[in-house]
Amino acid sequence: MEHNIKRGVSAYSYNKVFGVSMDLDDIMQDICDTGATGIEILANSHIVKYPDVTDAWIDDWHQKLNHFKLEPAEYGHWVESRLYKGRELTTKESIAMLERDFKIANKLGFKVLRTKLGVIDDTLTPVSNWREFIKGALGLAEKYDVRMCPEIHSPTILDSRMIHDYVEFIEKENTEFFGLNIDFGIFQTGDNALVGFGENDFVGPPCEHSKVEELVPLLKYVYCCHAKFLRMDENFREVVIPYEEIIQTLIKHNWEGYLISEYEGAKAEVTGHASDQVKRHQIMLKNLLGK
Repeated sequence: MEHNIKRGVSAYSYNKVFGVSMDLDDIMQDICDTGATGIEILANSHIVKYPDVTDAWIDDWHQKLNHFKLEPAEYGHWVESRLYKGRELTTKESIAMLERDFKIANKLGFKVLRTKLGVIDDTLTPVSNWREFIKGALGLAEKYDVRMCPEIHSPTILDSRMIHDYVEFIEKENTEFFGLNIDFGIFQTGDNALVGFGENDFVGPPCEHSKVEELVPLLKYVYCCHAKFLRMDENFREVVIPYEEIIQTLIKHNWEGYLISEYEGAKAEVTGHASDQVKRHQIMLKNLLGK
């Protein structure tokens, strides 16, 4: 089963224990232990004194990558459109914020960015000037060799105005520097009762979910996937997301890129739990990918 799909892990998977029982070195060691080759970091969580990144931190980052045999898979950042009370960022301000992160990502070795756009409602509709500032940043993205990928995340569905608008923009601008990051939570079909969420825990889908086959025509625009998971059972199966169908579809249609494990489960704050769940998820991915 020949393919060029790679396995990575998001440091966000450890967010409830980061800075408590694990630091970035611990997380990178944990990822290395799974056999995954890529790491995603969130700029404002994992970079000390972000956005004022020191040369010493950058040097240390590259030493860590070499030591743990990892490569930069995806850099998570935000266009903070609601930074100021009473108004959204202007197009010029948004482009400046993007360029700031392009420079940092480039220095850290990232080529794919999970670019979170400011939103205006609960269905994650982006701010009205997103086309203007993304178009204005395309030349800068090319200069710094990075690709902006808004995350397609529940409750967004693939057959929606938002996705059609993104695709229309990509095709109109004929660009490879703006694409998509697909979060597998949009395919969740199982009930949250199977996950074990408590009354005060994160509550996710399903409400309306996308069908896996709807992903196929979009794959040429997808640079990275968030392999979201909520609970891995003792048989290394995700209990609410149809992973076998998703992976078979990606392989069949020759998609290339990183599948980045992203844990968002009910017991993420319990010491050792996230690590165990990430390892189970990586075993599942390894089995499904056949390598």
